[in-house]
Amino acid sequence: MYTLVKSKFNVSVMATLLLEDGTIESELPEIVRELEALGIYLKHYDPGTSLLFPDLLGQELLTDGEKHHIVDLHNSVLEFLQQENGSLWCDLLNVHPGLPNLDTFITTYSQYHTHTAPESLYVLAGEMIFGFVKPDGSQIQLLVESQDYLHIPPGVEHWCSPTASLHCKAVRYFSTADGWLPNYTGTQLSDSMNKPGY
Repeated sequence: MYTLVKSKFNVSVMATLLLEDGTIESELPEIVRELEALGIYLKHYDPGTSLLFPDLLGQELLTDGEKHHIVDLHNSVLEFLQQENGSLWCDLLNVHPGLPNLDTFITTYSQYHTHTAPESLYVLAGEMIFGFVKPDGSQIQLLVESQDYLHIPPGVEHWCSPTASLHCKAVRYFSTADGWLPNYTGTQLSDSMNKPGY
């Protein structure tokens, strides 16, 4: 799925939204308006924390100590995000081509599902794509990139996948131990959202 979806977006500096009719929205206020119907919160924060660990953001393999260092520095600047979404702890998601069980990760989350707890993440580097079902049944796809913060409420039907670059480092926020486990809905990706060339 991720290899097809990536071709629909141009390179951008922040979030981009693809509507089911093929319209691509790149203005943050318009994207936020589209997502509000689902209760999804999107914000672009650029506090400059990435400048504190540029080498770590560029390397694929990270030790546990390096991951903790990145998360601690991130939280020292953006502590309000953890308080705002009620999370008890956070970790670093590090997607790269050599990730063990990468195919399992993609298969697990690239099907439509819901969670019993909020899904919140802040992208430090790279990009991810999220798909959502709107209340009218139409589907949209959101590309999030570096410095984008995304908060998805419990019960919102969605999927996510790395793009073809297979590169994303993001701080994930947790409020319960099993809150990120997917509950699959069986909804299929709309044909119009699965065709390359937009």
